[in-house]
Amino acid sequence: MKQTEFRVPLSALLRPTAPPVAGEALRDALGRPLHDLRISVTDRCNFRCTYCMPRDKFGREHPFLAHDDILRYEEIARLARLFAGLGVRKIRLTGGEPLMRRHLDRLVGMLAQIPGLDLTLTTNGALLARHAAALRAAGLNRVTVSLDALDDAVFRRMSDAHCGVADVLEGIDAAAAAGLGPVKINMVVRRGLNEDQILPLVRRFHGSGHILRFIEYMDVGASNGWRLDDVVSAREILARVAGEFPLEPLDPNYRGEVAERWRFRDGGGELGIIASVTQAFCRDCTRLRLSPEGKLFTCLFAGSGHDLRARLRDGADDAALAAWIGAVWQARNDRYSELRSAAHAPAQRIEMSYIGG
Repeated sequence: MKQTEFRVPLSALLRPTAPPVAGEALRDALGRPLHDLRISVTDRCNFRCTYCMPRDKFGREHPFLAHDDILRYEEIARLARLFAGLGVRKIRLTGGEPLMRRHLDRLVGMLAQIPGLDLTLTTNGALLARHAAALRAAGLNRVTVSLDALDDAVFRRMSDAHCGVADVLEGIDAAAAAGLGPVKINMVVRRGLNEDQILPLVRRFHGSGHILRFIEYMDVGASNGWRLDDVVSAREILARVAGEFPLEPLDPNYRGEVAERWRFRDGGGELGIIASVTQAFCRDCTRLRLSPEGKLFTCLFAGSGHDLRARLRDGADDAALAAWIGAVWQARNDRYSELRSAAHAPAQRIEMSYIGG
């Protein structure tokens, strides 16, 4: 994928961006504070989900990144400290499937030493049972697990994976037992494939202490054949759930939280709905994304990134790197989901399997 070079103005380098003082936050061109960093540690995955990484586009001949091209754990940890100094308070490790990166607990241990960070991980859950205890011991706070169906046939049709629902449920149980809770469970809802799994999942996790979240099928990347007709809206999802389980709204935990929060009136816990298509939340987006080989992306729907690895490996010191990152954020004005039109769509789009959700 061709990337666009981002040149930081000389003035930004002459006035290095200082870490925000108490009560302040680094803000972008639309006034949004920097709060979240999503770090994709690999572009590889053991699933071939139809909405993310369809097998006909990501087969055996697909040119995945070479090992030498991806950031080393020491490089990621150094950058994470700089991001924390610029206001980041939450880091989520993603992929691809992050648990396909060897010895991921080593990276977690490095990141856990950074004060004030909420450290989480998103996974498809297939490998989680064997890694949950080590991840928690290294300092991981919580996990989010993707599970698009309880019915095994529907699950396999959507994930195109060699494992089944039982493997993912085992991973969820292992995460909870290790103390990685509350576990969040994400279901991408696609019309004609799995909308009949909404209520079975609610029934399964109601009262479990886990937080089930439904996600509208998004137009990320260029490989999934997205159509608006395939989107099951947040309104429809909410109506299905509320028809059996009365709900009441909850306030967001923080500005920029993507999920609308709801509580079961009977005390059965919490669920969330991510209405990324029908109720875009760009105005409160506080996220930066770092790709496996060190490209910095300011939007999930971006067409290109900013090369941070080159500066890192060319010997830039911490002050120069922080100034450059700060300038990238302060110039940010992305709001694709609010505009969502052909006129505002990039010529190319990054794939979700490369940059994480």
